[in-house]
Order: sequence, then structure tokens, then C-alpha cells
Amino acid sequence: MKHQSDTPIRAVGVIAEYNPFHNGHAYQLKKARELSGANYCIAAISGDFVQRGGPAVFDKYTRTAMALESGADLVVELPPIFASSSAEDFASCGVALLDALGVVSHLCFGSESGNLEELSSAADLLAAESEEYQQVLRQHLKDGYPFPQARAAAFSFCSPKTDPELLSQPNNTLGIEYLKAIKKQKSPVTPVTIKRMGSGYHEAVIFSDQPMASATAIRAVLENRTVDDFKESNLLLASQIPPAALNLARTRLPLTADDFSALLSFRFLELDRQGTPLETFLDVSPELAKRISRQILDFSPVSSRIQNLKTRQYTYTRISRSLFHILLDMTEADAVRRKTNGYVSYVRILGFRRESAPLLGAIKKASALPLITKTADASKMLSEHAFSDFQKDLYCSHLYQAVYQAKTGQALPNEYTHSVIIR
Repeated sequence: MKHQSDTPIRAVGVIAEYNPFHNGHAYQLKKARELSGANYCIAAISGDFVQRGGPAVFDKYTRTAMALESGADLVVELPPIFASSSAEDFASCGVALLDALGVVSHLCFGSESGNLEELSSAADLLAAESEEYQQVLRQHLKDGYPFPQARAAAFSFCSPKTDPELLSQPNNTLGIEYLKAIKKQKSPVTPVTIKRMGSGYHEAVIFSDQPMASATAIRAVLENRTVDDFKESNLLLASQIPPAALNLARTRLPLTADDFSALLSFRFLELDRQGTPLETFLDVSPELAKRISRQILDFSPVSSRIQNLKTRQYTYTRISRSLFHILLDMTEADAVRRKTNGYVSYVRILGFRRESAPLLGAIKKASALPLITKTADASKMLSEHAFSDFQKDLYCSHLYQAVYQAKTGQALPNEYTHSVIIR
């Protein structure tokens, strides 16, 4: 019998937010191992800000611990600029990050379809971006459709035999982006999809007989609770979150976008005073910049700002992303440069299981990128540009930690004092 350290490394990757971690995520980690035959599972997760726009309900280290307690062997961080960006950039960065580890053989993702062939065909069409497809897309955008609807219409026009609902379901859409990224990056990973179980992605209610509610519904319970009413919500949450993860959730109060309202108002005032064009920032078009500028002196909560800015063309999520890109100083130029350089220039390790030491050893040998486990060491390990990017990533987490302490009175360890999570 081989010693564990002599066993060939076969890792499956999962790209996720775990916002928060729930039963559906635990199911995916289990199935990912089964379908891929992997002996290790690596989760690449969003940090303190997420793809739908806004802060994660719990900080990244709490969510890392939840994942490690529930089936992940190693957790690495997606750079915040792409973790909080479009589905295409989120997926492209995730694939690039997993590839950079040098040990990932499979990528597993959930989808409403559960049909890899169907999703791959859609990815081929969208990746090719034929002239016909581009013309229809441009026309719908010109007519005022938001990008997701314009793209779905162009897709249906070019592929009339495909189920038109394919691109209207969020996990399908993200899955297609993973497949596009694999094709465009010529990634060697093999994709595997699991049919989404339980409630729909946007289902906002937890049903007592349904053990896999949506993250949206779980967040609604978490975000509306306080320490005093936790016992009342505990029964609902206990049916949806694995016990170890729920115990970790008990140690934290959630953050919401509205907790950042004062900071965002200050940021707008400063940028206006400095004369900084808002379209400098990622996802902020000139038209959206004008709309935001007209409302700079409206010091409403973030959620109200978004509702006031929302139009047929600009969805709630698109505006939320734009506002947080402004707050977090994420510029279009930074995003373009980092994409040009392959999305990732280092690997930030958030946590691992003790028994996964052979996996870490294999990554250290196989990865061409620096592995950062201790923040203080980063300046010695990274190039000038990479270290500048790393400092911007730290800024995002430190801002999150500052708002958390202001709201709760509880201090979170900063990025220089917080150790890697080991389980």
C-alpha cells in the first residue's frame, strides 16, 4: 500500500462564493470528488466582495473555514477585482487561477441544465462571436436591452433549436462562461457539471421540507437577524447549513451593502472634489457616470441609490458592481492590465486541511506563480506590479474589516495578523 505522500495528486477545482456556505455547496463538493475521481478538492472563492455586487455576508476567513469543515481540502482567493466583476471575468479568472496551481485535472460546476453537451454547444457559439451574432447583439443593446437579455436574444437568433431558457438561468450562464474560458485559455482541465438541486437561484423563501434553499433565501434570514433573534432563525438555518458551518456562522453578524453607505457617499464627494471622472472605474459607462453624478448629493443608503439609478438597460446587479468598483478603487485600466497578464500573478492561500500537505507540496512544485501564505512575505515574493495589485486586494479586505468593527464593535484580525486557516 502506498503512503499518502506517494499517492498521485488528482485534484478537482470548484469556483464559488460560499455566500454563505450551505447544503447545496456540501453536496457539490461531495459529487465533484465522485465524478472526477479526485483525491483532493480545491475551492477558489471570492474574498470579501462578491460577483453580484457588494460585500459577502461573512468575511472570507469565516467562509474558508466553513468550506474546509465541509469537504474542501484547500481554499484560494479569487482577486477581488474579478471576484466582483461580470460572469465572464469571474469565470475567466477562476479558470486561470485553478490552472496556475498546476495540479487541477477537473473543474466541477453546478447548472440548471445538468447537460454538459448542451452547455458546451452554447459556449462554442458564444465564444466564436460570429458576425451575425454580434450584429443582433449590438442591435438589442442599441434598443436599450440590458446585456444579459441582449445576449440571450442574439443566442436564440443564431441557435433557434436550443432551449431559449438556457441563458436565462444563472448557473447555466456561469457554467457556459467556465466552458468559454476553458476553450479560450486552452486549459487542460476537464469540465464536469452537476444538475442544480433544490430551490431556484433567486428563490427568496426557505421551505421547511426543502434542504437545499438558495443562498438568496439564506442571506435574507441572516441579514435580518440580530443576536437576540438568532434562536428564532436557528431552526431555519439548521436545515440549510451543515452543522460545522452553522457553528461558525454563529460567531459573526452579517454585513450588507447598506453598511457601506456612508463610505460610498464620502467617496463620491472626494472624487467630485478631485474632478476624477467616474467612467475611469470598472463597469462604469459614460452614461451611467452621468446618472451617478446627478445623484452625488443624495446621501441615501446604497440599496436606495441603486434603485434610483436602475433602468431597463442597467440592472440592479450591474449598478451595484459599478458602485462598489468606485468605492474599492477598481479601475478599467487595472482590469485590462491584469487580464492581459493572465488574470492572476500570485496565489493567495486562505486555508487548508492538515492532511492535504501532499497537495500543497505538489502545488509548490507545479505552480509557476508565487504562493502567498503570509502577507508580510509578499513584498519579497512579487514583482512591482504584482505587489501593487496585492496591496489593492488587501485594501478591499481592510475596508470590509473596518466596516464590520464599526457595525458590530467586534474587531476582525487584519490581513497582516490573520493566519491561514488550518483545519
